[in-house]
Amino acid sequence: MSQLILFNKPYGVICQFSQHELHPTLKDHIALPGVYPAGRLDTDSEGLLLLTGDGELQHRISDPRWKQPKTYWVQVEGRVTETQLQALRDGVDLGDFVTQPAQVRQLPEAPALWERKPPVRFRKTVPDGWLEIIISEGKNRQVRRMTAKVGLPTLRLVRVAVGPWRLDGLQPGEMRSLEVSLADLPRTGHAKPAAKAPARHTGRQVPETAPPRAAPRFRFAKK
Repeated sequence: MSQLILFNKPYGVICQFSQHELHPTLKDHIALPGVYPAGRLDTDSEGLLLLTGDGELQHRISDPRWKQPKTYWVQVEGRVTETQLQALRDGVDLGDFVTQPAQVRQLPEAPALWERKPPVRFRKTVPDGWLEIIISEGKNRQVRRMTAKVGLPTLRLVRVAVGPWRLDGLQPGEMRSLEVSLADLPRTGHAKPAAKAPARHTGRQVPETAPPRAAPRFRFAKK
């Protein structure tokens, strides 16, 4: 069994443990030693980020060849049409690559999310809506580029699920620890699991069982 951390990354936090001149980082929220992100999330995006100290588990989650689906709730500017939804489903030519077919639907109403800080800036004279977009890729700013290409600029982007793991009530800055078996993960890809890797932000080998630190600075969600 391996430890997996589910963390709700707040808006404006950079997915790195080293300090940054302008933005808070994971180090400001996570005091657990020997864990590192399994995948990334843009600084101006919010939601589920997975972290682990197990290199095989990190590979199974982050390597696109395993095709772990990622679910996003996306607030877009403009009146959404079926033509735009179908274009997102079919795949969008972004110039440097064409996106793979995606699962896309318009949410009937705005999801019950926390208030973003700072709040989203939008124009009262322009309609907006919410989409659910599920992709198995994860290229740089892909979802934002996809919606902009079809004429629906993204105002807010929240990742609510990666594979079988969901936020499930986690608030920004909160985390939940799970014990995960590689044998239980869905095998949707064709890649061979990699050997355990060192923690990228420390340069040290990841211990099989990371000892807890005293007086951690993070908050666990209430059950």
